[in-house]
Amino acid sequence: MQALVEIQGVRKRFGRQEVLRHIDLTLEPGCITGLLGPSGSGKTTIVNLIVGSITKTAGTITVLGKPAPPQGVRKEMGFMPQSEALYNDLTAGENLNFFGALYGMSKKQLAVAIPRVLGLVRLGDEGKKVVASFSGGMKRRLSLAIALLHQPRLLVLDEPTIGLDPLHRVELWKSFYALAREGSGLLITTHVMDEALGCDKLIMIHDGRIIAQGSPEELIVQAGTETLEEAFLRFEELEAESEAEDNTGEKPKHGRGSPLAHISRIRGGGGDA
Repeated sequence: MQALVEIQGVRKRFGRQEVLRHIDLTLEPGCITGLLGPSGSGKTTIVNLIVGSITKTAGTITVLGKPAPPQGVRKEMGFMPQSEALYNDLTAGENLNFFGALYGMSKKQLAVAIPRVLGLVRLGDEGKKVVASFSGGMKRRLSLAIALLHQPRLLVLDEPTIGLDPLHRVELWKSFYALAREGSGLLITTHVMDEALGCDKLIMIHDGRIIAQGSPEELIVQAGTETLEEAFLRFEELEAESEAEDNTGEKPKHGRGSPLAHISRIRGGGGDA
């Protein structure tokens, strides 16, 4: 089965600052892939490269079988950015009609799809309301509805649950699982550990580098830890050791402020790791 996205050896610079360093990843159909990392780690930059809003500095990116930026396959992609791209002076339904037309959907298709996605994001009674009257959480849900409207093969969601209450987060994740079962591939960026645990595959990123890849369960086992958060800190520590060894030829020791020391305290050790 052909991968939906293939990224090999990708680097990205903004001026003199290198924000991505040798990124390799693959997104598969029917799989929820999570990008896990702190703010500023490079998650949104990877997303923007995939959807074609920025271009790479080096490496190769293939999206739905075509080189990025993916001009010829946009109708097969759904994208939900961190910031809402909505028309506040239009109703929710008018926004959906507008974006559906951009996707090439007919009026007949939209008549079926709009009630479906509004119901999916629990905005079924809000279609005739002007978006300017929506709360931040409602705008997030409408943005997701737009991304889902044309049932894309590839769905890219940048922090999709920011500002949502727990009930709506659970409902949205149910819809993500349903889409994956139908064969869509999803890429979801997050820094929330319980959401990361819900992914089929997890890519941990820190400081522009991928520090680990695998299922959440595999990563916990590989790190030799008890939780995913501890595993992230462990891989972060190993990456720092590797980089320091490359630069100095000496392997650093674990100090009290290191991630491994933090893991020890979490487990009740209290002292240095």
